[in-house]
Order: sequence, then structure tokens, then C-alpha cells
Amino acid sequence: MDLFFIEFRDPLFSIIVFFAIIFIITFFSYWWGRYRRTQDSRHLDRFLRQFKALPSKDELQVLISSGELSEKSWLLLANAYYKNGENEKSIEIYNEILNVGSRTNAKETMFLLGKTYFKAGFLERSKQIFLEILKSSPRTPQALHYLLLVYEYMRDYNAALEVLEPLDELDEDTSLEKTYLLTLQTLSDMEMPQEQKCEKLVEIYEKYHALTYIIFEYLFRTDPKKAWQHLDLSKSEILSEVLWRCDVKELNLDIIATNSYLRELYSARGDLKLAKGSTVFEFDILIKLAGKANATLGFEYICDNCKSVSPFAFSRCSACHAIDSARVGLSLNKDYTKGMYEENNSFQ
Repeated sequence: MDLFFIEFRDPLFSIIVFFAIIFIITFFSYWWGRYRRTQDSRHLDRFLRQFKALPSKDELQVLISSGELSEKSWLLLANAYYKNGENEKSIEIYNEILNVGSRTNAKETMFLLGKTYFKAGFLERSKQIFLEILKSSPRTPQALHYLLLVYEYMRDYNAALEVLEPLDELDEDTSLEKTYLLTLQTLSDMEMPQEQKCEKLVEIYEKYHALTYIIFEYLFRTDPKKAWQHLDLSKSEILSEVLWRCDVKELNLDIIATNSYLRELYSARGDLKLAKGSTVFEFDILIKLAGKANATLGFEYICDNCKSVSPFAFSRCSACHAIDSARVGLSLNKDYTKGMYEENNSFQ
């Protein structure tokens, strides 16, 4: 009898049994995990299919209060809608979370709701949300920054400047924000005479040395002589589009002759012949073509902070809200204006 059961006392047999048990456990664990993931995926798909069309307020209330998803999951879902530009769905979810959810995340949810209202263009509602947050938590810099943006977009610059005071108390650097708001306030003052407005803008620029584009774009448009007089030549590149579109009668040849970038720019435009080439590729091509091709410069603006690109100049980035972060990008385009003038001349 002992001989018949000898293999059960063999160490090798015990090792084989041990590994066989591990294999069986691993096999079943793997397939059970795959089954659970499949079921979870199907459950999530069924859940998300409910949001292909915006649920009604009552449906959202039932879904959120049912606890089928945690409050954090609802916040993630609302944020996904926010990033995709579906602000209406995001607003509905945030509102229902505030109505039926717990109070632990109320401040965070209100802040996200205010941001979504701001992005959707509901400035008054956004303002009320941020004021409500600051009423209970006045030392909330994120809410203060967004409230400042709301006032700026509403063109209530006095209120925006008042928001800078609590930010200063929180040791936030608001010097650039203050400069920007003072500049916008000056530009929007319809009662201030144009000459006084130019003087005020020059004063702001010489004091803070910022916001070159927005200030000099106005100066070159209204008083080119004053613009050339106060132009910081080291900032010529950011003003490339303004200088490129400047009328030939308004050029200050004495100043242009002293700066290599300006000499190359106006040689590329064909007004002057002060440069035979340029380290700027687009300038170099136009100088070499010397008006033999129907080409001109194109301009785009890149935010140094978030790298977003805009076809128009900006002083505050619409994506990340950074101030004075734009740099200019050049390209060669067909000069449709030149072709139009030639066509018009043919009818004369």
C-alpha cells in the first residue's frame, strides 16, 4: 500500500502540483478580469449613450441622485463636455450637482460652473458665481482672476482695477494686469480727445515698457509722427504687421536708416533699396524678387505661454489669458490686393 502512494511523497510531484494550482488560479483570474472589463465597458457605453442628446433637468437629477456614478465621475464628465465645447451640457451637470450633490465639492463645482459660463459668454451669470464664491472665501485667487476677466470682457475697467487690490494683498504680481487695464480704459474713453489719448498711451508705455503692439497700433493709426518719435526700435519685430501696412508717406526715413530690421522690412516691401538681403527668410525672398512676383507678407501670432496660434494680433491670449505673450510669425502669400488694383486699373 505504501508503495502505491510513493509518488505523493516525491518532492518533484509536489512542485508540479504547486505550479499547476498557480496556473489554474492565474488562468481563471485572467479570464475573469477580461470578463469584468467587458461588462464595465458595456455598462459605461450604455451610460454614455444617454448623453448623445442632452437629458432634461429632471432626468439629470434622477441620474445624479441615483448614485450610479460618483460625484467625481460626474465632474469629470462635465469637464469633458467643457473641453469639447459642449458648454450647455456641462452647465446642466454642474447645476444639478450643486442642487442634489454633497456640499464637500460645492466650492470647486461653483468655480467650474463660473468658468463654463464665462467660456459660453454668459458674463453676468459668471460674475454672480465668482462673487458668491468670494463672499464665503475671499482669499481665492483663481476666482479673483476670473472675476477680473469677466469685468474686462464687460468693459467695466474700474471694477476690474478694484479686483487688483485683493490680489495685491495675496502677494500676486499685478503690474502687467494694471498696465493692460489702464491701456484698455484709455482706448475705450470716448470723451477723451485723440491728442490727449495719444499722450496718455505714450506715458503708460514709457512708464511700464509693455503692451507695445496695442499702444503703437493705435499711435501709428492716429498720429504716425508721434509713433515714430517714441518707437523702441528693439520692439520693431512685434510691430512688423503695423509697420508693413504703414503708408509710404508716413515713413520716417531717418529712423528706418538707423535700424537693420526696418531697412530689410521696407526693402522687402519695395519702398526702399537699403538692403541687398536679409537673415529673415521671407524678407530675403522678397528682396531678391524685387517686385517680380505677386507676393507679400502674411502674419500670424503665437502665444509664447500656451503656443496657440491666431491670425490676428492680440494683447491677451484668448486660450490661456496671458498678457503681452504674442510673437509674430511671417509667411509668404499671394498679394491679392495688388492683383485687384491691376484689374481696376485695366478698366480705366
